[in-house]
Amino acid sequence: MSAETPNTPGTTTNEAGNPAVDGSELIKFDNVTKRFGSNVVLDNLCFDVASGKHVTLIGPSGSGKTTILRLLMTLVKPDEGTIKVAGDYLTHEDRGGKLVPASERYSREVRKNIGMVFQQFNLFPNMKVLRNITEAPVHVLGLQKDEAEQRARELLELVGLTEHIDKYPSQLSGGQQQRVAIARALAMRPQVLLLDEVTSALDPELVAGVLDVLRDIAHTTDITMLCVTHEMNFARDISDDVLMFDAGRVIESGAPEKIFSDPEHERTREFLSAVL
Repeated sequence: MSAETPNTPGTTTNEAGNPAVDGSELIKFDNVTKRFGSNVVLDNLCFDVASGKHVTLIGPSGSGKTTILRLLMTLVKPDEGTIKVAGDYLTHEDRGGKLVPASERYSREVRKNIGMVFQQFNLFPNMKVLRNITEAPVHVLGLQKDEAEQRARELLELVGLTEHIDKYPSQLSGGQQQRVAIARALAMRPQVLLLDEVTSALDPELVAGVLDVLRDIAHTTDITMLCVTHEMNFARDISDDVLMFDAGRVIESGAPEKIFSDPEHERTREFLSAVL
């Protein structure tokens, strides 16, 4: 497929307004290595995520989990290997049968398939909640303002914040701001939602509310999720597959009941005994 016309979400949507899924391969890491200086963060990593699946990455800090999400957002680039999203290369493109580094325009188009919720909320402080959610759909996707606002209202109902539509972020609690950030990510109708330790910046009493919203999204929509979390009960609840990372490699993977109840790898047992 040409650089000008990478795959983009189709017109068929589910009840939440996100693209319908067909179980095909949505994300593929093929022999990806990422270094920061002499530190090898990802070591010849291969894994894939099928559309509609919820995959959770667990493991100690520094094992490479967040780097995977940053690669998918093209915040960093792989040193070796390739990444595909919805069948298109993300940081490379095919020119005359040869893979070359992708242009920013090309990567930006492929990246439209991806939404991300960060540890920090990153809301626009000078914009009210409604505009925080509609800004990108209007200016990036080209939606009409009325359509974007209707979608925003539906998403605010989904995350339980309808009554806060006209507030500024500073008038909301941290948990409420994170729920706005979730709605903002979903407003772009991504095929995959990346979640990077989304409760780590919250006061403990606010964590449950955000996790409940994400559980509802996982259980009532078929959007693909790739999640990095230390909330093991949440991972058990929402995941189709759990991948245990250590030193930039997947050392064990499987269904949550297998990983959490009967892990095979000693390193997995050590990690879970420390965090559970």
